[in-house]
Amino acid sequence: MKKVVLCPNLYRDHQLQVTKKVFAQLRELGIEGAVSLPFPGDAGELPEGIEYLPMKTAVKGADAMIAFGGDGSILHLAKIAATRRLPVLGINLGNLGYMAELESTDLALLKKLKEPRLKKEARMMLDVRVFRGEKQIYSAIALNDAVIAKGGVARVIQLQLYLNQKEFIRLGGDGMIIATPTGSTAYSLAAGGPIVDPTAQNLLITPLCAHSLMSSPYVLGPEQVIEARSVSHGNKKVYLSCDGSKAFPISPEDHVVVRRSKYVTELIRLKNRSFYEILCAKMADREKKI
Repeated sequence: MKKVVLCPNLYRDHQLQVTKKVFAQLRELGIEGAVSLPFPGDAGELPEGIEYLPMKTAVKGADAMIAFGGDGSILHLAKIAATRRLPVLGINLGNLGYMAELESTDLALLKKLKEPRLKKEARMMLDVRVFRGEKQIYSAIALNDAVIAKGGVARVIQLQLYLNQKEFIRLGGDGMIIATPTGSTAYSLAAGGPIVDPTAQNLLITPLCAHSLMSSPYVLGPEQVIEARSVSHGNKKVYLSCDGSKAFPISPEDHVVVRRSKYVTELIRLKNRSFYEILCAKMADREKKI
């Protein structure tokens, strides 16, 4: 590994103290570091002594990316990393951090980046598109989930679902989550969805506050194509959000199509821990804070 893009979160890494430490360690290892801000802040607030590069410039010739913050930081970088086939190493400065490999106290493990065979874990992503008639009006790839939900007003919406163009179920309630196995421990879990091994190849459907006793979560095979249409009447607003991004309004004539993406997010693994060890440790820590 010769070059790594460091992507700090100004809201998590105060004065970029951790970023500076990692930058220095990489230099000692003979690895070039390029700093680029995924969440640009006020230029007047940026710590001095660091050269900040635009993302398009920083990723040229890069071998990997390091995300500083919580899982949100990794989600924000996932599209850039996946489309450029750059593996991501997460350094957790947030709360849970299921995807992040290191804590700020684990920086000595960065020396493993020089090992000839670096362990990487591939995570499937979602290909999300919205069509109005035959015209595509929105597209995104998501590592965690695509959420179709009502607006702020407490009104039930109706969603008609199709699998591989065949009628499946109709959901009435606040909406639904279509998640990857990685996203199974995020919003889907909070909504009552199952925990799935993040390296699995599945599509998950989790209803949101469904108005039916028969509306259970569904675990589908990777080749299924999910189509959702809003069949709500009146002026009920429906929105789509991918990985917590800005909501996109869905009109009654629109249909949302979700399938497994051709892209994957690769996460760098430097510790010899299983997903279940991480899950149990994070859950235990969360219970202590409640």
